[in-house]
Amino acid sequence: MVMPLLHLAIAQFRPRKGDVQGNLRRVGEVLAQAAALDPRPHVVQFPETTLSGYFVEGGVREIALTADELAAGIAAAYHGPPIDAIVGFYEKLNGDLHNSIAYVRCGAGAEILHVHRKTFLPTYGLFDEDRFVERGYEIRAFDAPWGRAAMLICEDAWHSLTGLIAALDGAHMVFVSSASPARGAFERTDGEAVPGSVARWDRLIRDIADEHGVFVTLAALVGSEGGRMFQGGSLVVGPRGDTRARAPVFEESLLTASVDLEDITKARADLPLLSDMRTLLPKLKAELDRSMRGSEAKAEERQLSTGDHRPPTLNDKPSTAPATLSVVAGGDLSRGSPPPLEIDPALVESWLVTFIKDEFQRRGFKKAVVGLSGGVDSAVVATLAARALGANNVIAVRMPYRTSSSDSLAHAQTVIDTLGLDSRTLDISAAVDAYLALEPEADAARRGNVMARMRMIALFDLSAKHRALPLGTGNKSERLLGYFTWHADDSPPVNPIGDLFKTQLWALARHLGVPLEIIEKPASADLVSGQTDEGDFGISYAKADVILNWLLNGYTPAELAGRGFDAAEVEIVRKRLDGTHWKRKLPTVAMLSGAAIGESYLRPVDF
Repeated sequence: MVMPLLHLAIAQFRPRKGDVQGNLRRVGEVLAQAAALDPRPHVVQFPETTLSGYFVEGGVREIALTADELAAGIAAAYHGPPIDAIVGFYEKLNGDLHNSIAYVRCGAGAEILHVHRKTFLPTYGLFDEDRFVERGYEIRAFDAPWGRAAMLICEDAWHSLTGLIAALDGAHMVFVSSASPARGAFERTDGEAVPGSVARWDRLIRDIADEHGVFVTLAALVGSEGGRMFQGGSLVVGPRGDTRARAPVFEESLLTASVDLEDITKARADLPLLSDMRTLLPKLKAELDRSMRGSEAKAEERQLSTGDHRPPTLNDKPSTAPATLSVVAGGDLSRGSPPPLEIDPALVESWLVTFIKDEFQRRGFKKAVVGLSGGVDSAVVATLAARALGANNVIAVRMPYRTSSSDSLAHAQTVIDTLGLDSRTLDISAAVDAYLALEPEADAARRGNVMARMRMIALFDLSAKHRALPLGTGNKSERLLGYFTWHADDSPPVNPIGDLFKTQLWALARHLGVPLEIIEKPASADLVSGQTDEGDFGISYAKADVILNWLLNGYTPAELAGRGFDAAEVEIVRKRLDGTHWKRKLPTVAMLSGAAIGESYLRPVDF
């Protein structure tokens, strides 16, 4: 039986990391909230790994459930009227672990109708899924009370074959649940202030729906896990690839939509692509088998006839067409390039404010402590923290040394006054000099490192005093060029600007209203009188950021030289980048066991 009108609710859900029982209770609460809506949804869809969070690494064995345990947990958490739920969880099955999603009939108890186990496990970049769970090998549609459905998990949907199998198996609805970290803060040409990865998901979901004439939903996780912000932007898409409903990015929400399943018939009548596929599939399957076997096609032999191959007779009549075609040059962009450095500052502000809120909530802190140097980096962090937590929950600390620039103190005070922050001024001169009196031969670099580490001693002590979480203020350019003191500038456990190049940070600072005298003054660590960052580098941030962006995206120095970059400037950046990897890592530990921390014993920072 197909129910013409299907009421849906998509829960953008922020799980508490590793708290399976707590997340089950919240699932029950969301189901009760949905059941009270008018009209009551037939189906409430939750994201991938709803019960635990996604990045659990080796912790998956501790939080995995059997399907029966999932059903029992939902039955205990929800006691309302009948409603169906789609819930993502890590599953134990016959001694294996899977990333799974279950379709559950809820009400008087809970009944599992179908479980889909993720087929395509991303193991590249920031993902390492194949290391911790087994893949599934089936994509099947199943009968629900309202019609026929199929389910996919995240990367399953990135492979066009999965949607085809679901549609050929009779699915009217394809439910896609994902846990996708947001990426891409660059400006969008379509004017939408959303991460670039959200736009990519929009295309994927719309393409599945449009090509196969099915409804497709996307339920996306939200919240921060170890600095990775899950994007949200859940969708309901019609069988013509038309977006019917959309949830906001980054925020928990319950997206509702009522869809007419008869639209599938209309869409397939107008564009019978699925029918074409059914007709041609036997022939295409033979071609697929051939290509999988690695057989060489002899297309030319099949296509050539055995007749006379004399060249065709040319028509001597003059042509009215032009003798040559107009040339349209693709330009340098046709050779490919890295993502643009230009950012959408309003999007970045929203992204980072949400990140700070989420990290503080997860870690159980209400206050932040920020070392305010008078430079643009710490001014931006203080501004973001004030907007996320409230100015009364941000403690700004000025920590001058006796040789520090008077402008640094004044500019830091300007930020304090502008934002209305609580503040302390701690002169570190006596503490630094007391140590350096024992090491009178220390050069400028050593003296600067002592100052930087003394500032972290003060910051972390004030953290303990006020129960305030220290925020880092190092930008991506400094981190990549190794321009920081190890176990000092990089010590704070949360850094909202560490993935922003310096030039991007300047753009964000202008958007946030940081005073221009702070933005426009030469960047300086202010450890030695007259010192500037760019003077130490031997290259400007503007040039270094462009080169870093190309190198980080896989282009070699030789390729950059071929595109017109100055080879000497590329070498300056490459040498600093390659020579400072150690500063961006935890200490190297001699591995003696099969359970070495960070090698075999793996747990995320927020587990």
